Amino acid sequence: MNKIIRIGTRDSQLAVWQANLVKGLLEEKGFQTELVPLKSDGDIDLVTPLYAMGVQGVFTKTLDSALLSNRFDIAVHSMKDVPTQMAEGIIEAAVLPRASHLDLLVPKNGTEFLSDAAYSALVATSSIRRKAQWLHRYPHHRITNLRGNVNTRLRKLAEEEWDGAIFAAAGLERIHLRPDAAIELNWMLPAPAQGAILVVCRDTDSHALEACRLFHDPNTAVCVKIERDFLKTLMGGCSTPISALAEIEQTIDDAGQLVKMIRFRGSIFSLDGSDHLAIEKTRTIEQSDSLGTIAANELIQQGADKIVASIKNGS
Repeated sequence: MNKIIRIGTRDSQLAVWQANLVKGLLEEKGFQTELVPLKSDGDIDLVTPLYAMGVQGVFTKTLDSALLSNRFDIAVHSMKDVPTQMAEGIIEAAVLPRASHLDLLVPKNGTEFLSDAAYSALVATSSIRRKAQWLHRYPHHRITNLRGNVNTRLRKLAEEEWDGAIFAAAGLERIHLRPDAAIELNWMLPAPAQGAILVVCRDTDSHALEACRLFHDPNTAVCVKIERDFLKTLMGGCSTPISALAEIEQTIDDAGQLVKMIRFRGSIFSLDGSDHLAIEKTRTIEQSDSLGTIAANELIQQGADKIVASIKNGS
């Protein structure tokens, strides 16, 4: 345990919070750690990560490059940002217990606009998943783009003439920025693995892997694997409005035994929200390993592949 475990992180407030969480978990187990914040691509020995299926980890690529370059030993990610096929040479070390999976509406001046069918509200989000589900529910509304870290997006909401903006609850709550006026969107299915934190390491680093497995949460890992299998099978990514949520529920069987069940819900939307397919399935946790793949294949048989193709073709 004498070897210092170096923890790579981007330098945003949320990323540093997540890295410090992992730092604390490792130190509780007796490991020495240090944070290695990344300033920019120019500050690292760049090794281009090789991703399967041509998928690029838009939000994880810099950390993946630095990890492969041995700038640090582990990297900490919001799991929803991680490609379903990770870069060659990088493996999952731990999945942390999931925080809230919910999305939030942060209104600028009240929520009266939600019940006014004659008013064309302007709502901000950079997520096409949120956009598609919002327009499906409120087809008379308009969506405007909103980028930047959490702090930047909250500032833009205060400055712009928008009716509201949509955020992930976990991101706001982790850094204590959830506004009192925020409304939980219980009807909106989240991105696969939303609210979960993933720790990765090089596949040759047994020391880092064994250290992180000490705080790995198997329940969250089971759920996010199902969600990510659903996403992967539908061939979706950041450009496809795919949502998925697997939750563990406990029930009593006919013999009076406590049984863990997985309830899975998934959906895919067209970009404008006008077309969509949804599915819900329940399995025992022992029978749930292929649940995400099975659900996705059922949607493909119902025409999900046509929605994906129309998005790729820009139609």
